[in-house]
Amino acid sequence: MSTEHHGEVHHHRKRNTALRVESMIQMFMVIAAAILAIALIYGVVSTGSSAPAWMR
Repeated sequence: MSTEHHGEVHHHRKRNTALRVESMIQMFMVIAAAILAIALIYGVVSTGSSAPAWMR
């Protein structure tokens, strides 16, 4: 028995749009995490301490 499909394949537009939006959200989350990490490293380097001013 052969289960090959011949002919045109119709894509689901809503599913493709949902996957695209989901991948964009993931990309924005990664970019936001990277920006927060850079800000944290900059704060530690510029002050010389990881403790905030109100804790010193």
